[in-house]
Amino acid sequence: MHAGLQSVYDNLTSTVLGCERAAELLITGLLTDGHVLIQGAPGMGKTCLAKALAASINCPFKRIQFTPDLLPSDILGYSIYDQSSAEFVFHRGPLFCNIILADEINRTSPRTQSALLESMSERQISVDGMTYQLERPFFVVATENHLSSAGVFPLPDSQLDRFVLSFEMDAPDVATQTRILALHADGDPALNVREVMSRDDLVQCQKETGEVLVSENIREYIARVCQATGKSRKFAVGPSSRATIAIMRAARAQAYLDGRDSVYPDDVKRVVPYCLRHRLAAKARPGQAMSHIESLLQEILDETAVPTKAC
Repeated sequence: MHAGLQSVYDNLTSTVLGCERAAELLITGLLTDGHVLIQGAPGMGKTCLAKALAASINCPFKRIQFTPDLLPSDILGYSIYDQSSAEFVFHRGPLFCNIILADEINRTSPRTQSALLESMSERQISVDGMTYQLERPFFVVATENHLSSAGVFPLPDSQLDRFVLSFEMDAPDVATQTRILALHADGDPALNVREVMSRDDLVQCQKETGEVLVSENIREYIARVCQATGKSRKFAVGPSSRATIAIMRAARAQAYLDGRDSVYPDDVKRVVPYCLRHRLAAKARPGQAMSHIESLLQEILDETAVPTKAC
């Protein structure tokens, strides 16, 4: 693993104990130049993990607490008439930043949720007939308490499809919880996180991730997995082309983290459940837990022939 990314990983795992796989997936999403959705019950460390990531990288960071009364202009920005210049002056909102924590994204209205779509897809914001380009990297980490239905606005499929991957923060076991209590006995560990990676280094790592080789065999394997998922009678709808691309990008990131310059089938297998879990719904159990979706995807992976050669 790149030295800077290893230091970021160490910061995450020492701040939120027991989050090793979650930390790896968060960094994977960061390397894809995409966005990540973190799900789970309150108090599991979702927000703390995102804040620790932002503190580890020398990039501007903003946290947006999504609430029912939040308006699109609150996150995009707004124009105010300046009497001295006799012109409207645009005041940029918190989305004009490198790393965004969209905390409890499903607590706000669909109108405000939709204000994120253009920035997440095209890295730009359009307000009052003007289009503003966003500086790279632009990384949205959204948190969602998907276990509660009170006072929430479910994310539409178009919004979910913008996240390259998602994962869930689970409750720690007794041993880990004991270590967490010891860690917090002397204060908040998130306050001690230090910057360990520059913005230029991160952008370079993202560029190198995009250069990882994905052979024709691997591309065909990804397509066959997605086709099998779409044809499965267990799912209401299959993955989109954007989802297929997300799998390829995430597999590249996995290979890069492992220090390889080409993608192997195992890289694809590791990321498929996290790239598709939030995009699919099972027919038999529409309100199913994400673990059920993941188990169905694992069955498809087990049944899909793996290429004998990665290149």
